[in-house]
Amino acid sequence: MKRALQSCLIVAGSLFAATAAQAHISVSGPAFAGATHEASFGVGHGCEGADTYRVKVQIPAGVTSVRPLDSTFGKAVLEKDAEGNVTAVVWTKPLEEVLPADTNYYKLSLRFNVPETPFKTLYFPTIQTCRTADGAETVAEWVDTAGGHGSHGDNPDAPESLPAPALTVLPPRAPGWNKYTVNEHVHDLSVFKDALIVWAGKAAYSPNPSTQSLIETEPDTEVLTMIHPGTEIWVKY
Repeated sequence: MKRALQSCLIVAGSLFAATAAQAHISVSGPAFAGATHEASFGVGHGCEGADTYRVKVQIPAGVTSVRPLDSTFGKAVLEKDAEGNVTAVVWTKPLEEVLPADTNYYKLSLRFNVPETPFKTLYFPTIQTCRTADGAETVAEWVDTAGGHGSHGDNPDAPESLPAPALTVLPPRAPGWNKYTVNEHVHDLSVFKDALIVWAGKAAYSPNPSTQSLIETEPDTEVLTMIHPGTEIWVKY
C-alpha cells in the first residue's frame, strides 16, 4: 500500500456514490452471494397515464426458495417449470381496484436465496400491464438485459425493449481488507461504491474522488477500470 493512499484512507470520512439512472421498474440491492435477500421491486409509473394492473416478474436461473409477499395488488401467483422451480411471480389487481389514472407508486416484494455467483448481475425481466378506465390494456416489457437503456434488437420496427431490473451480487465481506478471486468480467466498478479502495496487482480504484485522484498521480500505480475473470483482488471496506 502506498503511503499517500494509506493516509487518505485513514482520514476519509465519507464515500462518494455517483447518482445512477434508475429503471422505472427497479429492484433493491445489492444482494450477497449465498445469502437470503428480500428484494423490493419499485413500479415508478404506469403506462401513458393508465394505472398499473398486473406485474409479472421473471425469476432468473439459480435464484431459489422464492417466497413473494402479497401486496395492494392482492395475492401473488407463482409460475413453475416441470421441475417445480419458480420461473415467475405475478401480481394482478382486482378490476374494481384499478385506479382511473396513473397516480400511485407500487412496491412488490420477494424473498429468495441468492446464488453463489459473486460479481454477477441477476436480471429480472418484468412485464407491466396497465389498464385504462374503459378497459384498454397497454403492456410495457422491461426485459432488456444488455445493461443499456433499452433497444429494438435486430428489428428497428419492433417495440422498444426497456431495461430489466438488475441486481448485483456481491461476495460476503468483513470490515477491513477482503481478498477475492473474481470469476466474472466486471465492467462497472460501481459495484464497489461503498468500498474504500480496490487493488488488482498494481492497479487500484476508489469511489472516493480524493483517493481516486491520488491513484491517478501515484508513481508505479495504474488506474483500475475493469476486472477480468480469474483476477485476484483486495478490497478494503
